[in-house]
Amino acid sequence: MKRREEFPPEQQLERMPIKNDDTILDIGAGTGFLTIPAAKRTNGMVYALDIDPDMLQIVDSKATNDGLENVRTIQGEMKDVPLSANSIDIVIASLVLHEIKPLSETLQFINQVLKGKGYLACVEIEAEENSNQHYPRISSSQMEQELKKAGFEVNKKFYPTDSNYVLIAQKQY
Repeated sequence: MKRREEFPPEQQLERMPIKNDDTILDIGAGTGFLTIPAAKRTNGMVYALDIDPDMLQIVDSKATNDGLENVRTIQGEMKDVPLSANSIDIVIASLVLHEIKPLSETLQFINQVLKGKGYLACVEIEAEENSNQHYPRISSSQMEQELKKAGFEVNKKFYPTDSNYVLIAQKQY
């Protein structure tokens, strides 16, 4: 609830270049925090990817309760996604990429499923300089470098909260 108040998913999605027929992949979908509102913004299919089947059951339940027929759940990791190359308009990765090793490999898989000039919306918590953080984080500057190496160009960068950053990157090749 605190996250929803601090950073409402609908507000977050408004800043993404979602069109009404876009196909979306939500990586690390969890309970559908962004999946469900995204499915309400597009007539296209919204895929919720997560490694936890219990989370995906929650997504399915929410989609059913909201009468959404454009949500499909996929259990697994990005490398296991059974989606065709060049089939997704927008990939959303909210608070998940800092957990993935190696990041470069996952970004290549994302690039592969995205259509030409498709978008990746990356939401993360800024790593604090000289901090003794005991949890993985990736700074926005480091993420920008990783995205560039993977064939993306960052078009938009903003800080919706004091600690969160959002990068909207477009596939270049």
